[in-house]
Amino acid sequence: MSNSLIWTFLHSQLHQTLRDRQLLPQSQRLLVAVSGGQDSVCLLKLLLDLQPKWGWELGVVYCDHRWRSDSGANGDYIAHLAESWQLPFYRRVATEIPNSEATARQWRYQVLAEIAEEYHYPVIVTGHTKSDRAETLLYNLIRGSGSDGLQALTWQRSLHLESPILKPDLTASIQLVRPLLEISREQTGQFCQEHHLKIWVDTTNEDLHYARNRIRQELLPYLQTHFNPQVESHLAQTAELLRAEVDYLDSLTETLFQQVVVFEKESQKPLKINRLILRQTHEALQRRVSRKILQQVMSKTPNFEHIEKLKALISAPNCSQTDPFPGGVIAFVDKEWIVFNFKLS
Repeated sequence: MSNSLIWTFLHSQLHQTLRDRQLLPQSQRLLVAVSGGQDSVCLLKLLLDLQPKWGWELGVVYCDHRWRSDSGANGDYIAHLAESWQLPFYRRVATEIPNSEATARQWRYQVLAEIAEEYHYPVIVTGHTKSDRAETLLYNLIRGSGSDGLQALTWQRSLHLESPILKPDLTASIQLVRPLLEISREQTGQFCQEHHLKIWVDTTNEDLHYARNRIRQELLPYLQTHFNPQVESHLAQTAELLRAEVDYLDSLTETLFQQVVVFEKESQKPLKINRLILRQTHEALQRRVSRKILQQVMSKTPNFEHIEKLKALISAPNCSQTDPFPGGVIAFVDKEWIVFNFKLS
């Protein structure tokens, strides 16, 4: 480690987090997503400083959505930063400007996956912080999400699970890792100041047209002032507790799913469900299995009403049926089975 390195609390905290959670293996190739903001620049500097201890090969990637007139100059700054630190740099520019946050997010993950595969990076690292985790929990709570949404950002997962529209063969082996989830945005800002790191201010973060910006600039400060000064940390703790519970429920759901579902041989779509077995389980698992099944038979992501409609058939009288789900499929009760009729879809 260079003599000029100033070892800070954040260095120690990240080093310990990586050891305890086994997030980033030694001698691994890591593709670091950098926007130029304080979180991603802080992350890159921390990883660079820890590199001699861990033996990583670091690369830097910038995804240009073309939302801002200065996005090109933003990318030039990150290219210069990567060059000054002698790191490989990759840039991708959107051919069409994304029309929403969701579209931009999907494009970004598609780009990250393609670069990771092309240049053999099995791990993509992002600078999401404890602050992002708290904001995401609130954002999903307001939208009516269940525990899966409320667990917000997780420490690591396959890129395909993070973005289900991506091709499984492209993303199944690529891990998305967020090692700063115990570090706040305030801490990353202070770190950048202390190390004289130039950051690129994204003006879209000030646009209150976006719900996440309103949560960041209006809702969280209001909650901190009028309810709990530590609300950000407490929300992040709640997300962490939910993460472990969701992992456990997911494992139970997968086992139950395989027990109760009979698949159509050709399409491998769920053909029928053994409702007698489901009837003996807790309603939380009934909902999760129902959602997992509907994800495979519907033409869109199932919402609460869709899930409740299918769940109601678990205890409904014989010959009961639903109205069509999106895509046209109907579910009906045939004695101990819930059967799907795809003829109308």
